[in-house]
Amino acid sequence: QLQASGGGLVQAGGSLRLSCAVSERTFSSYVMGWFRQAPGKEREFVARISWNGAGTYYADSVKGRFVISRDNAKNTVYLQMNSLKPEDTAAYYCAAGRALTVVAGSYNYWGQGTLVTVSS
Repeated sequence: QLQASGGGLVQAGGSLRLSCAVSERTFSSYVMGWFRQAPGKEREFVARISWNGAGTYYADSVKGRFVISRDNAKNTVYLQMNSLKPEDTAAYYCAAGRALTVVAGSYNYWGQGTLVTVSS
């Protein structure tokens, strides 16, 4: 089970940190990803991190502004979001899978989503 939290309303240029707690004893063996879905749009890849945290990859739209990290001792993955823009407004979902991929369909488990709203 994945539980995402940390969303909210923030002004453009502000920051938020999302967390995703995973109730799975083999958490450290999973690739973790963050995706987002804006109203009327398809779900899109945001960032992913390898099982040991050594490898990260970002969508071009968030590169340099967002940072994904994980704490395997706490079974938690984070998404630090800086310099937020109105176009970052979306429901953000964490996901767990076995493959280092940006394809949503390759992730096996999903959280419920947390809403991020960035005002201009």
